[in-house]
Amino acid sequence: MRLANERAAVRVPATTANMGPGFDSFGMAFRYYDEVEVRPVVGPTSVTVEGVGAGTVPTDDSNLVVRALRAGLDAVGAPQAGFEMRCVNRIPHGGGMGSSASAAVAGLMLARGLLSEPAALDNDLVFALATGFEGHPDNVAPAVFGGATVAWTDAQGVPHCAPMPVDASLPVSLLVPPATTRLSTEEARKVLPERVPRADALFNTSRAAVLMLALAGRPDLLMAGTEDRLHQDYRREVLPASMAVMDSLREQGYPAVISGAGPTVLVLADLAQQTRFTLERHGWTVLRPGIDAVGARLI
Repeated sequence: MRLANERAAVRVPATTANMGPGFDSFGMAFRYYDEVEVRPVVGPTSVTVEGVGAGTVPTDDSNLVVRALRAGLDAVGAPQAGFEMRCVNRIPHGGGMGSSASAAVAGLMLARGLLSEPAALDNDLVFALATGFEGHPDNVAPAVFGGATVAWTDAQGVPHCAPMPVDASLPVSLLVPPATTRLSTEEARKVLPERVPRADALFNTSRAAVLMLALAGRPDLLMAGTEDRLHQDYRREVLPASMAVMDSLREQGYPAVISGAGPTVLVLADLAQQTRFTLERHGWTVLRPGIDAVGARLI
């Protein structure tokens, strides 16, 4: 295996996970992207970052995209090099929109784009390797394959995923709080209990099934299908503003949930203009990206 191309570029979508009852399992990709370009060079690696993370993320070999790129090359026995990389980042870091999963997938896809035999690093291998970086597959699956997905890990620790039928015309809104409000997945997980009541587990099992039906073309089921008792309420103390917004929207009839570990709020609907204006006056960014059906791809 050798490096055959002088340049590679990739576009990777933002994603959500959990979607209410689908804790650590359900995910969806959006038409909102990070874009990364790379070329091999003689000498040390350098990374230029524009947009989100500029001035704060590493610009050398410790950068997550670079580490994933090198892991992809190692996985197929390709040689290493120095790299000149340019990242145009739009996905908020620590916002519950899959930024770390997207970075890992970007690096692996860039490795594919440089290879003489790109098929050696196919989507299944990218999914498995990116899950190794991310720790769990729920955001990785939609980033790689697009659309809506369900992901799980088997008894041997091997990640798997499958597409969920989804109405691609379903409107989605992402409500991103001010940049000062960010929360790592690790922090969000610390407040979750080790055990939950049986009634809550049964509740989420049924609601997850209802959500699958709702996404496939039953929007009348979205409110019931986005109910949750496993994780959102436990996070109130670390996501007070996001939970308040979610509660208010649900009281108005919007199927709103915390996106991933938060603090972004996902609404599986368009918002009324006045509701958008109110959120924006309080410093929130309202995105209406639509569902990405393709996933990461070389450009």
